[in-house]
Amino acid sequence: MSSGTLTRYQQLADELAGSIRAGVLRPGDRLPSVRDLRRQRGISPSTAFQAYAQLESEGLVEARVRSGYFVRARRPLSGKPPEAAPPSGRITPVAISELVFELLGSTRDVDVVPLGSAFPAPDLFPFEALARGGARAMRRLGPAQISGALTAGDETLRAQVGRRYALNGVTLQADELIVTNGAMEALNLCLQAVTQPGDVVVVESPTFYAALQALERLHLKAVEVETDPVEGVRLDSLETLLQRQKVAACWFMPTFQNPLGALMSNAKKQALVQLLARHGVPLIEDDVYAELHFGARRPLPAKAFDQEGLVLHCSSFSKSLAPGYRVGWAAAGRYARHVERLKMMTSLASPIPPQLAVAEYLVQGGFERHLRHLREALRTQHTAARSLIERCFPKGTRMTEPQGGYFVWLELPPGVDALALHHQAMAQSISTAPGVLFSADRRFTRHLRLNVGHPVGPAVRAALKTLGTLAKEHGVVAGEATRGEGPRRR
Repeated sequence: MSSGTLTRYQQLADELAGSIRAGVLRPGDRLPSVRDLRRQRGISPSTAFQAYAQLESEGLVEARVRSGYFVRARRPLSGKPPEAAPPSGRITPVAISELVFELLGSTRDVDVVPLGSAFPAPDLFPFEALARGGARAMRRLGPAQISGALTAGDETLRAQVGRRYALNGVTLQADELIVTNGAMEALNLCLQAVTQPGDVVVVESPTFYAALQALERLHLKAVEVETDPVEGVRLDSLETLLQRQKVAACWFMPTFQNPLGALMSNAKKQALVQLLARHGVPLIEDDVYAELHFGARRPLPAKAFDQEGLVLHCSSFSKSLAPGYRVGWAAAGRYARHVERLKMMTSLASPIPPQLAVAEYLVQGGFERHLRHLREALRTQHTAARSLIERCFPKGTRMTEPQGGYFVWLELPPGVDALALHHQAMAQSISTAPGVLFSADRRFTRHLRLNVGHPVGPAVRAALKTLGTLAKEHGVVAGEATRGEGPRRR
């Protein structure tokens, strides 16, 4: 495992981030130049540039041509992001799957504008290059390679994934990686490896509905921890929960959390890992969106700070390279052998052709170039969609401003029922993901997660305008109903 110690540039970045979040450095303030930082702190220009790159990736600063670095202004609709809704803290049996199937089952219709989808636009991905690489690799495939890929996965693919970990500051054990059928199999196997039916698992609030479905399938109970829409899990709330409740595991998404888009800082990720290590609680880290950062550097995973082997890190290429290929993996720390045995007992192995296609693509060296184009497209689409939402949605709507991924989380004004809004939108062939999907007790009744990972062309523009109009109508009706109540006569 890595040392778990922040480097000098990370320490500087976290110090500046703390000053920004505390309001000492305010939006629009100019930050010291690289030359000034070097003189004031006795650091190299490289350290200063890396610190500012990290702050850019966290959305806290922006570089202006020939002007330097400035604290970035946040511009949510109502002047502040959605509130962190404190969960009840109750242990909740999970029964969410029927609602998920009911609400999202129709989003596969090609005529529906997919604002409720979990995937970005398919034309953002290099499917032709993947197919050509897969064909080349299959022609070279020998019988020994097929048997050698059971159960951990293709050796070349695992080597390429391991190399990306190393480049991102994470050192893995040689046999820690297990290739899976997408990240969902990795997450499910890891969850199964550290729990027994009836156990309690801590999830974010709100959390990705597939996490709730996994808990439901394994007969586990959920307890939600307060989660900030910008900075992720609130560690003080988590510590209080761990002190009073026996917990089998935590399932968190520290980087561009779905649905919020929240990003935990490096210091907070390190503190999270240390807190869970003190309590002996495994962390299942869902990290499928980290490659989709808008800043200069990919954010570090919590896995980078794991010294005890308690972080089971799961990811895939489904969101960054190859949707539909179902090539994922787990780096499961001290639980790797258990996860591998579970994999053998369930699906035995992942299909070879998709693994070879992805491995060939990585070996050929086109991944970074593709990622640059993908990130730029997603950033552009984010900006365009946010601008439309600001113009078209009712006053009082709050919206997150993620620094990666392709979701925005909306908190609609009081009186707007997001589930009813979803049904009305579906009648006009517009899908959404209403907030009730993202909590075991179906809270977040006036929240929506919207997918902005599709080009904001005529169809998406019209859909966002329609959705905003429907939301305004909901608010008017709710206001009239409230005003019409008046005093009751006896």
